[in-house]
Amino acid sequence: MSFRILLVPGVNPDRWLRVWGERIVDVPASLVHSEAADAVARLRAGEAEVALVRLPVDRDGLAAIPLYEEVTMVVVPKDHVVTVVEEVPVEDLADEVLVVPDDDLLHWTDAPGTPFTGGDVPTTADAIELVAAGVGVVLLPQSVARLHQRRGLTARAVPGAPTSTVALVWLEDRYDELTEEFIGIVRGRKANSSRGRGATPEPPAKDKKKPRPASAGKKPTPGASGRVPLRQSTTKHRPRKGR
Repeated sequence: MSFRILLVPGVNPDRWLRVWGERIVDVPASLVHSEAADAVARLRAGEAEVALVRLPVDRDGLAAIPLYEEVTMVVVPKDHVVTVVEEVPVEDLADEVLVVPDDDLLHWTDAPGTPFTGGDVPTTADAIELVAAGVGVVLLPQSVARLHQRRGLTARAVPGAPTSTVALVWLEDRYDELTEEFIGIVRGRKANSSRGRGATPEPPAKDKKKPRPASAGKKPTPGASGRVPLRQSTTKHRPRKGR
């Protein structure tokens, strides 16, 4: 038995897997890799308990927690003019040939530039090949651009472009305590505040001491001046007998 986590390209769950291994020692986590277009269908088919995907997805019967957003990068040849800057304004891409693969992850319908019309581009890997051949440029989420990093190409951030949101999703009717545990991990919940199987048990309650009498050891309280009054003696003074 394992807790299966489905991943789309570019998503790195290493930090969450480390925490899982520390808290849930009897159920190992395993990874299921999937193309973004197939991720939700494979989750519904029972190939994984949860999935880390890019929004938007078909939310019918799914619960989702957005985790973080990635900036968009433009991938270009290393000798391209935009490599002289660290960030590329959107308007600077207006004269570029834009290669949009069939597995496009940004869904930027009004992206700048002239769409590539030289034939079908089924995958992001195919788009990278065209960029390497000097045909055009491609826009990708940051982690995907890094995933396809290769010699002769470079990438620059495009701050004005839409971002890509990575989310944790699961089927609502398959929710269980292990799913709850993974939710807590990705949200940064501490072990002692976890509601899943990895919750740290509370220490046993200590034996309560018997209450002391109200008068025992009672300290005088400060007066209005803030000073504690001296304790008055309860011994009666008797007059001395004359000699």
